[in-house]
Amino acid sequence: MPHALAAALLLCACLLVGGRMSDWRMQGWASPYTALDYLATLSTDDTPNAIETAGETFPGSAFFFAQGAFDPVPETAQASAHILPLRKVIAPASAPFTGHTPLDRYRALNCLTSAIYYEAANEPDEGQRAVAQVVLNRVRHPAWPGSVCAVVYQGSERADLLCQFTFSCDGAMARAPDIRKWARARRAAERALSGEIFAPVGYSTYYHTLAVRPDWSSKLNPVAVVGAHIFYEMRGINGTAAAFNMPYWRRELISGPAPRVWKPLPVGALPIAMPYMAEPLPFSYPASSGTHPAPDVNPAQQGWTPPETPPPNRPGDSLPDSRIRPEYKDSGRPL
Repeated sequence: MPHALAAALLLCACLLVGGRMSDWRMQGWASPYTALDYLATLSTDDTPNAIETAGETFPGSAFFFAQGAFDPVPETAQASAHILPLRKVIAPASAPFTGHTPLDRYRALNCLTSAIYYEAANEPDEGQRAVAQVVLNRVRHPAWPGSVCAVVYQGSERADLLCQFTFSCDGAMARAPDIRKWARARRAAERALSGEIFAPVGYSTYYHTLAVRPDWSSKLNPVAVVGAHIFYEMRGINGTAAAFNMPYWRRELISGPAPRVWKPLPVGALPIAMPYMAEPLPFSYPASSGTHPAPDVNPAQQGWTPPETPPPNRPGDSLPDSRIRPEYKDSGRPL
């Protein structure tokens, strides 16, 4: 008996809902239950869409029926055709770089203009501003000197082409600059030194052209492709806003490349062009016995543990190394 009563109540409820839905449809209303259906509309037109009609489509026609489905998300929409953002970045705080004396200000402007000209003379305005932003980001970071000229010409005394900006040590400055392009680079330098920020590259401190792939690029985070350069931020605490806390020296003690001097690297040191990282702590012998290790032990290898030999035939050992360039590694992923 209870089961029969429940069935009767369920039947009455179904008839009542069906009658109300018929009334809504006759009066041109949409059922309230269609609010849960993302494809439901208020229209009662049952005419099939053109894409659902045989003979109205062709291979690839879905693109034309998407109606903006392929437009970039507003948060990642690029404002320029010369900028391809690769990840979300934080724009540095605006701060002018004003030298202590007129000579300091002239030297800072001239050094930054040189970097922009020799690194990006043929780049669009965005590419020149991005190079200037990298230089000034380094001025604010403790891994580099605190003046514009010292950053631009760091390592220019080297004879092994391991200077920070290659134009300062590869002979490029021996060529007379083009006056119009120099004036354009100078305007970009003036904007950057006045405190104007180029936000798309964030706290980038490295870049290279798309024609090369340096070994150090795999140790950094690519943030944007601007013109013909791809820009990188350092990983970890070194690439955060908290690390860019060094004040500008306001003194520009040099105005061009340093005299060429050969300075060989010490054993185990990193070349100057490599990304900034903390140096390992010096090794000290244990003081328990007061004696040195046996003569057959190489002190230079103390504290270094050789890697374990991988087991043979481990899955994936025979796969080739990835050759995907960093600017393309996120292809297919929504930005």
